Amino acid sequence: MIPNITKGTRMHGLIAYLAGPGRANEHTDPHLVAGSPSIMAWHNDDELNADAAQAIAKELDRARSVLGVEIPGGHVWHCSLSLRADEGDLTDAKWADIAQDFMDEMGFSEASGRAPAQWVAIRHGHSKAGNDHIHLAASMVREDGTKWSSWRDFPRAQQAARELEKKYGLEELSPTHSTRGLRPGEREASERRGAPEPERRSLERKVRACATSAQDEAEFIRRLRRTGALVRPRYASGRDDVVVGYSVAERPPKGGRPVWFGGGHLAKDLALPKLRAEWPDSPQGAAEAVAEWQAAARGRRPVTIGREAHEPDPQMWKQYSDEIARLRETLRSVPLDDHATWAHVARETSGAFAAWSTATEATPGPLAAAADELSKTAQLRRYPVRPIRSAGPSARGASLMLMAASMGGSGTAAQAIMLRQLLNVAKAVHDMHKASNDLRRARQISHMVKHHLSQVAAGLPSVPATTPTADSETAAAVRASTAGQVAGRSPGSVLPPKYVQARTHASTRSGSARTDIER
Repeated sequence: MIPNITKGTRMHGLIAYLAGPGRANEHTDPHLVAGSPSIMAWHNDDELNADAAQAIAKELDRARSVLGVEIPGGHVWHCSLSLRADEGDLTDAKWADIAQDFMDEMGFSEASGRAPAQWVAIRHGHSKAGNDHIHLAASMVREDGTKWSSWRDFPRAQQAARELEKKYGLEELSPTHSTRGLRPGEREASERRGAPEPERRSLERKVRACATSAQDEAEFIRRLRRTGALVRPRYASGRDDVVVGYSVAERPPKGGRPVWFGGGHLAKDLALPKLRAEWPDSPQGAAEAVAEWQAAARGRRPVTIGREAHEPDPQMWKQYSDEIARLRETLRSVPLDDHATWAHVARETSGAFAAWSTATEATPGPLAAAADELSKTAQLRRYPVRPIRSAGPSARGASLMLMAASMGGSGTAAQAIMLRQLLNVAKAVHDMHKASNDLRRARQISHMVKHHLSQVAAGLPSVPATTPTADSETAAAVRASTAGQVAGRSPGSVLPPKYVQARTHASTRSGSARTDIER
């Protein structure tokens, strides 16, 4: 379950939008599913109209207007709670329970031990992406005139969502990994252009492929330019010889304008500081990289020609395949809670599939799907202070070889052996997620192996060993987690709240004033 929080100043505008037809008439049957008892007593689950929306907004705003309390930055708190499209729909009753529990955890209700703040939960059908969801609208002014604290409301909302996923048997999102989602207009823009996917996705794979194939920053820039992507550096303030970031864009059609994406906006692990952690750091290497950045910014030819312009030695296929086999054996001793190491391995493996896809797939295919899926494990919510450098076996050599693979044809036996070893690493990542009870991610990786990489294997020469795949126990585990009943709750008072300014008592020992709560 994904919470998304915004704040504002116009309660009437928010409720009118939630109860209205939406920007593209996507809202259907807008109605209340939960809210403060005094509001729910006067409004049932009938479809909301403009008059009802105005009355609800007025009641939500009453504490602020009666007591004259203003909050810098706005008093309107809005949070949507959405499920993934493939999770299906919940009933109104279940959404009501989830909404009440969520607002209890966030401190809006009497469960906080303080005066409640008025709130409602509105449901109006699926989003454009097909997600079942609700919207929570609340006043940040409590009934006694005190202010609800928005301090750390984003992480608090995430924590509350994780607890409710367990309580109600919903798919549990990983507290460890976090990926960048697409903005609502990106899919629509790609459809209008007739593109097979949003530019953010194709650029992410190109950057990931080039980063894992390159042995230094200068080579990374040259490889990225060879994919056809536009590249520009971001310099430190007042300098033109210190690069602190970068942006990339797909080359637009004639007459069009490029759409630029910063590396960190493509994926959390593709920001320039994180990429640099994989490359050697030396004054000469930094000078060569700056020269390549400047050439890219001015649209000039690369300053030097490196190994990206040459075919790698075919004898290296076996060496790098054996290295991935050793990597798989090394992973057997990596603890489940060593998230940085697992993310590092997933990033390199995803980069290998991205390199293969960039070299051989004219449109996104099964290799692109494999790269996208494994990249989700490569992105952490929090990264270690000291980045991990490759000290043992690595998949970076596989990226180098696969980046030079030929488009078309039936593939080679060397590629088939490399695929088998990469599948073993993907299986290890799957097993890590499964053992960590991250069943959703384990199931997604299993699906990727069985339904996408099996297509790749079918087009390559057969190899003696079989490819291990993830089993189907994850689905059974998810079904088992949905068992159980949810305890009921007291309906609360339906009488209109009494808005009385909180009285200030004597200061506490720390010098801060304590307020009384009266209802």
